[in-house]
Amino acid sequence: MKRLFYVFVLGLVLLFGAGVNVSAATTVEQNGALKVSGTKLVSQKTGKTVKLRGVSTHGINWDVGYPYISKNAFKTLRDSYGVNAIRLAMYTQDYDGYCTGAGSASQNEVQKKLKERIDKGVQAATDLGMYVIIDWHVLQDKDPNKFKKQSKTFFKEMSKKYAAYDNVLYEICNEPNGGTTWSEIKKYAKEVIPVIRANDPDAVIIVGTPNWSQDVDVAAASPLSYENVMYTMHFYSATHKSDMRNKLQTALDKNLPVLVTEFGVSEASGNGTIDTKEAGKWLDMLDKNEMSYFAWSLSNKPESASLLKANTGKKSGWKTSDLSKAGKWVFARYQKAAGIKKTASKPKKVSGLTVKNQKGRNLKISYKKVSGATGYEISYSTSKNFAKNKTKTVKTKKTSYTVKKRKKGKTYYVRVRAYKTANGSTVKGSYCTAKKVKIKK
Repeated sequence: MKRLFYVFVLGLVLLFGAGVNVSAATTVEQNGALKVSGTKLVSQKTGKTVKLRGVSTHGINWDVGYPYISKNAFKTLRDSYGVNAIRLAMYTQDYDGYCTGAGSASQNEVQKKLKERIDKGVQAATDLGMYVIIDWHVLQDKDPNKFKKQSKTFFKEMSKKYAAYDNVLYEICNEPNGGTTWSEIKKYAKEVIPVIRANDPDAVIIVGTPNWSQDVDVAAASPLSYENVMYTMHFYSATHKSDMRNKLQTALDKNLPVLVTEFGVSEASGNGTIDTKEAGKWLDMLDKNEMSYFAWSLSNKPESASLLKANTGKKSGWKTSDLSKAGKWVFARYQKAAGIKKTASKPKKVSGLTVKNQKGRNLKISYKKVSGATGYEISYSTSKNFAKNKTKTVKTKKTSYTVKKRKKGKTYYVRVRAYKTANGSTVKGSYCTAKKVKIKK
């Protein structure tokens, strides 16, 4: 058995009394090392099924991926959005790829840099009690056998370095494609898996399947003979629909353990149309079968699958307003599964305020709609400092209000702010610049 990195603090509570404030145990503290049982991931410690709700980085080779490898970023994902696992996607053949594309630097320098990024990600996930996948991201290379020698060297080093870590999983070929057959993938896996097993006998290893990791039914017809091996399936909901789910069902019926290490709510390109209705059907199926899945990708890259808005500069601490359409949908599902109640975010400042004196000594107040606002607070006073002001709450999305029968000859100052409410909490925005009007009629 592996050495467990995480120790419960129950004994301290018993020694020092129930007044000690103990944080909830993390997913890794609860479950320890994982193993494969039937079609499911389970805890070696408890034997219970463990569901990973994960997020994949974009390529850690580039600035759309590696800036988000940090403890603060992962903590935001864990605490705010219910994420319990991270996938570190390292491209093998591309610009700054692990095996080729070094440019002006040497390939050794690129490899050193990428391994440092992996270690930073593994350590951050470990500190936070999250699981982490080290992903050998085959894509442009198509056939994993192309860089099999480099892969064996890489996984020998990784499995030796992280052998004592309960939270590390190994994904040995992301998306074999270009006509690469299952027999060719198996040939590759039969050489790489023993390298990992020599250092880490019970680690969970994830193997890609043909046709961009879609043909799990083909793998199910002739699976590998190793224990603690899972098989990869990837889907993008605007492209892959019921025919792909039928492939998955065929694999599950044959007792093949499948892990979705990458999914998106966009088209297969990572861009284009978003289809959350179809994505819901996918995740419902995965949840029903107690499967684990990882969303692509933690990035602000300007494409539909990115979980962050393209104009979001934050590297952690993301609010709902920082999320893309895909991110909002994915994280709402994750929050619900994790039992995290959605909290309201601060609304933007009201703009376009106009105040007019209408017949009957009335104040006609109008303003522009604030996206996502639950309602508005209208404050008015005869003092420009809003001393002894009165406030009216408009509990609708209407953008006008009339204050009736004010005092003739008086000057009134008016300001408005929006507010948002979610799960019993209310967050108010900042007041807009005040406007004044004198009551003449």
